[in-house]
Amino acid sequence: MTVTTVTTTRGPVRGERRADGSLRFLGIPYAQPPVGDLRFAAPVPPEPWTEPLDATAYGPTAQRRQFADVTTIPEPSVPGAGVLNLNVFTPRTDPEAGLPVLVWIHGGGYVAGSAASPWYDGSAFNRDGVVLVSLGYRLGIEGFLHLDDAPDNRGVRDWIAALEWVRDNIARFGGDPAKVTVAGQSAGGGAVQTLLAVPSARGLFRGALSVSGAVLRPDGPKVARAASRLFTARTGVPATAEALRDLSDDELLDLQDRMGAPGPDREGLPPLLWLAPFADGELIPEPVLDALTAGEAGADVPLMLGFTAHEFNAFPAPGPDGPPMALLLGALGLTEDRMDSFTSAYGAADPDTLFGQALTDVTFRAPSLALADARAAHRRPTWLYEFVWESPLTGTAFHCLDLPYAFDLLEAEGVAAVAGDAPPRALAAAMHRAWVAFVRDQDPGASWPRYTADARATIIWDSEPRVERDPLSRVREIWLA
Repeated sequence: MTVTTVTTTRGPVRGERRADGSLRFLGIPYAQPPVGDLRFAAPVPPEPWTEPLDATAYGPTAQRRQFADVTTIPEPSVPGAGVLNLNVFTPRTDPEAGLPVLVWIHGGGYVAGSAASPWYDGSAFNRDGVVLVSLGYRLGIEGFLHLDDAPDNRGVRDWIAALEWVRDNIARFGGDPAKVTVAGQSAGGGAVQTLLAVPSARGLFRGALSVSGAVLRPDGPKVARAASRLFTARTGVPATAEALRDLSDDELLDLQDRMGAPGPDREGLPPLLWLAPFADGELIPEPVLDALTAGEAGADVPLMLGFTAHEFNAFPAPGPDGPPMALLLGALGLTEDRMDSFTSAYGAADPDTLFGQALTDVTFRAPSLALADARAAHRRPTWLYEFVWESPLTGTAFHCLDLPYAFDLLEAEGVAAVAGDAPPRALAAAMHRAWVAFVRDQDPGASWPRYTADARATIIWDSEPRVERDPLSRVREIWLA
């Protein structure tokens, strides 16, 4: 292994040069370990160091469990306290290189996920002249539960601290701090949308890429406090930093599991994402979707966004003893007069498919479409996509399937298990090329027109990508009209 050293604002880090000539620096701390009095505090910059810090292995992750049974992405869990770290993949460390930068925020429902995933390797982006930074952040209770004696949205504060590190250090790794695009998938896509609505994040990035973005709805302090009351009611533990600070990771995760279990006392809370960023009136002044669709938040930031066709279609409906389908769909916001339109649009009789598609539409497709429509109405630079290529193993375009294509990592661990032995390489080349162009030029290229109010041009990522005019009109009619 050939090592190389870069000096950051806090101290030197020693990374490795890879066989293709690119370099990677793993596990660089951007804040002090969140332990003791810092466990539920805002992130604090690391103490300076003088000897080179070894950055040749991934640092600790906030994820403390393996979730192979609920995610298609390999997501290693790395033990250790210093979870507020990031990884830099770069073609070269010339401070004059001025390369564009992609900052990646992983998904996992704000309670799981790992920046150490092989699906987030930056090799293909480096090959194409882009620096990639992936970051870890506090999850679940530590990152997002409202506590009376701690700052809210600690996970969001972690994202901002990492972006500030990028601003102050990325030139030393060959990147241009004025050419940063923030991107993420699922909860990470929701993180991107959240950051667009956070005034203190303004100026830390120039472009945004939200992949299957999911944000809390309903949103606001009332919902956050209701979640805290539920936590205490179910666990008997006060929702305070003082009561939680000294618990072990396993103890805290056990409390989190009890909080998230099904039950009738969930009334008034959203069906998903109980622990997520919320509008606290300070860091996040107003609900994210309101800020992005009815306000001026993110107006000057180019945005690429989209989703897969069947994100959550594998999500099973409640069994025969559960509520009837009409009641389930109604709880997701489908009015009675649109039930027939919904069922005829998807042509599926089995409850699992209908329920899964409803979750897909409510959580990902309809909110993203509403955001694209609102931005288009104000002529804000926006590009919309739908990933429809279906895995031969499932017959669906499911949640996370698009990531190895966008990262152009079809040979990565775990891809064949979800995409088959012969995934279309032309699709990966086209998607990755569009991402690189967007990060570099803030425009994915002439083959992907901007989304406008009149044409609603949308790129369809399939084995043969194509552009269609308003292909999601049925989603709009059913869920947004």
